[in-house]
Amino acid sequence: MKADTSPADPGDANALHPTYALDDTVHQRVRLGILSIAREAGQVEFGFLKNQLAVTDGNLSRHLKVLENSGLIAMHKGYEGRRPRTWVSITTKGKRALEAEIQALRRLVHRLDAGEP
Repeated sequence: MKADTSPADPGDANALHPTYALDDTVHQRVRLGILSIAREAGQVEFGFLKNQLAVTDGNLSRHLKVLENSGLIAMHKGYEGRRPRTWVSITTKGKRALEAEIQALRRLVHRLDAGEP
């Protein structure tokens, strides 16, 4: 099947390939995992994220900072007993961004399943 090579109209979101709608901030594997887990849990502890995503403290911290700076998560620090803890929760903006990412992935999968050009 030959693909149409004519340029898409950037103003027509339906004419663009579904990957155009993927958000680089959200789509990165660890950040997508953070947002997904936080969406499921409501609030999640740093150590739990670290274990679930199989990343180092430094790597997780870097990804959390990107998401926090983008307004997609909120972090707060406190104590559980005498141990310092960091909790992560997804913001309303983060929920919208995650949903948009999921919708873009669904459109991509649908396109591939349907054999669309």
